[in-house]
Amino acid sequence: MRKEEIEAFSKEIIAKALEEPLEAGSISEGVVIKVDDKKGEVLVRMGRPKGVIKIDTMRWARKPNPAVAFYSVKVKRPSQVLKTGDVIQVKAVAKDEKTGLWDLMLEQKPIAESALLCIAGETGHVKVMVGGRDFMESQFNRAVQSRRQPGSAFKPVIYAAALDKGYTPATMIIDSPIVFKDEQMDFTWKPKNYGKKFYGPTLLRQALAKSRNVITIKILQDIGVDYCIEYARRLGITSKINQDLSIGLGSSGVSLLEMVNAYSVFANKGYLVQPVFIIKIVDRDGNILEESATVREKVLGKDTAYIMTNLLEGVVQNGTGRRVKALKRPVAGKTGTSNDLYDAWFIGYTPRFITGVWVGFDEEASLGRAEQGARTASPIWLGFMKNILKDKSVKVFQVPEGVVFAKIDAETGLLPIPESKETIFECFKEGTVPTEYTKKPDTVTEASDFYKLDM
Repeated sequence: MRKEEIEAFSKEIIAKALEEPLEAGSISEGVVIKVDDKKGEVLVRMGRPKGVIKIDTMRWARKPNPAVAFYSVKVKRPSQVLKTGDVIQVKAVAKDEKTGLWDLMLEQKPIAESALLCIAGETGHVKVMVGGRDFMESQFNRAVQSRRQPGSAFKPVIYAAALDKGYTPATMIIDSPIVFKDEQMDFTWKPKNYGKKFYGPTLLRQALAKSRNVITIKILQDIGVDYCIEYARRLGITSKINQDLSIGLGSSGVSLLEMVNAYSVFANKGYLVQPVFIIKIVDRDGNILEESATVREKVLGKDTAYIMTNLLEGVVQNGTGRRVKALKRPVAGKTGTSNDLYDAWFIGYTPRFITGVWVGFDEEASLGRAEQGARTASPIWLGFMKNILKDKSVKVFQVPEGVVFAKIDAETGLLPIPESKETIFECFKEGTVPTEYTKKPDTVTEASDFYKLDM
């Protein structure tokens, strides 16, 4: 943009500013008039006012490339992003009264979409629903109308079903290669973990915390696809579910509302509470015309629900959901990322609220390398929950009757012995605490016992 063009553009901005004056928090257009790599700043003109963008606030502004991770392309100089004459969006932060310059942040109209849904656990009242980035641009409600692959966010459904089939958090499963062949379709499927590694004997708790794909598929194969589909229906998932093992990796499209409903069963001690969007309708005189009642249905045992909550707390403390530990409250939740990084999810809850977040494109496309649920969705969840809980007292998840805690060997899932390197307290349904002790290090494991582990 030439000097005369900058002046013409500035006159347009001045005209707009007369209607909407620049103030802290406002977003406006500006034109770059100077790029200074030595100072690490960019001078911007927004009509008459001028402002400065510091390099630290624009390091995110790299050229989009889904094949390149954000951490491998770091913006070090302003000239890597902007040049004189560029027309940009800026957010006004504060004005320096001495210099008259505004402190600015580089803004950009996002292409990706997102959705958020928050439900109060006990009542089912929908506290917040965001169906998209801008309602004026799109009235499509991505919280209830969209059906997208939840990825690993679906795994808790499989693990809850497994708990009701005799599994415990201390069940040991071998994380090893598995191959499925379809001779008729001439198709071979080799499920892999993220990172394409296998980790050997793994406790069920650890498998969920680290989101092990192969172990989930082995569990699903053992307990049955049809059983898991029926189980998902009990949790409030009504969308069509593929009748194959791929559902263990979240291959079937579901809505954000369905996922929040499913997790709410764990939060509500086994009760499915129907979401309430309209509490009551009153006329101008205050007379109640219609009022919604809370509808609760018992679909799981409270012991199963609590153990799932405890497992999902482990995901936050030691697994893929570690980012939301910053809430500094009891939190349970799970990340999810679909194939090719198309969809990023985080579904989590506290004793008060169940909240889900989805991020993706309307026209399915990759969010970019490393843009997983943990990086893309969970920060949104965390920021929202910090605000909605800031004036609320801290509550903990209550342990119900029928759940007991016992010390186990962290490596074997069995009762510890003096030689055990690490022990942990694990939760169990009454009557399912291991009765077998860990074998001494010099004890030879029978081949038949090893085979039983490799499900």
